[in-house]
Amino acid sequence: MNTTKRVFSGDVEMRLDHYLVEQLPDYSRTQIQKMIKREYVTVNDLVEKPSYKLQEGDTIIAQPLELEPPMDAITPEAISLDILFEDGDIIILNKSAGLVVHPGTGNYTGTLVHGLKYHCRDLSSVNDSLRPGIVHRLDQDTSGVMVVAKTNKAHRNIAEQFQDRKVAKTYVGITWGVWNDKEGCIDVPLKRSRKNPTTYCVNDSGRRAVTQFKVLHEYRYMSVVEFYPKTGRTHQLRVHAAHVNHPIVHDEKYNGGLNRTKGFLPEVQRDIKLLLKKMGRHALHAQHLSFNHPESGEIVNFTAELPNDMQIMIEHLETHYG
Repeated sequence: MNTTKRVFSGDVEMRLDHYLVEQLPDYSRTQIQKMIKREYVTVNDLVEKPSYKLQEGDTIIAQPLELEPPMDAITPEAISLDILFEDGDIIILNKSAGLVVHPGTGNYTGTLVHGLKYHCRDLSSVNDSLRPGIVHRLDQDTSGVMVVAKTNKAHRNIAEQFQDRKVAKTYVGITWGVWNDKEGCIDVPLKRSRKNPTTYCVNDSGRRAVTQFKVLHEYRYMSVVEFYPKTGRTHQLRVHAAHVNHPIVHDEKYNGGLNRTKGFLPEVQRDIKLLLKKMGRHALHAQHLSFNHPESGEIVNFTAELPNDMQIMIEHLETHYG
């Protein structure tokens, strides 16, 4: 349940994080700052920094953040990892669909972090104890290439490249419908949804999000699209695709499920239903990642080939709806 607070004169000019530490005694200062940075807290419906100085009349809404499990719960697990490259600084892997990146709400075992701790003793400690080595994330059902940092130096270097938008990323998605524009740019801000904090939505008061796209193949009901995110907002590609009415296929969270087949011929509905059942997840894959190696400074390129489930779907579309 959300907590709503209204600021009165006695709290004016107080830092937002300090105020919430007093108001929410069940949370530590670190947890409060994490809530603010992860956009679980809004001030007058806007996302602010922990250092924001309160003004009289401000309305603060804080969404609950589940307390993290203790560090001793993060134990190594023998999880199969598809390692594409590894040296003393970084690990490049092809994350499988369905694998959660790090422990969190409802996922305290069986994550990528558990597998990494089994595979490698040395991982960066820049993040909190639940995310050793994790520089960036992929959604649970998004497959594809990821970089993991083994040293703090490498972590900070790569994180800075992400922040400065120097990391080139290419995703491949199967989307609903035929696009009018075969290439272009989606530039609309995103914000965590107040109705459902596990989702994001387009909102003018949100953070800027930019995605370039190019249609690769078109079929009767779906298209294969390359996405080039220029920012790294949570669920960015999925929300942007849905915003232009071409949601990622099988993305139930963003209107990309079987409801899109309404009005199709019954035999087509049955065929696509079976196709999506075999797929079992949303059709989005992080195919390519390029950045400067944190130690040598040289540009390095890594590619994770399209997984079998997406290849099978595309072949089916080519055969039956091409």
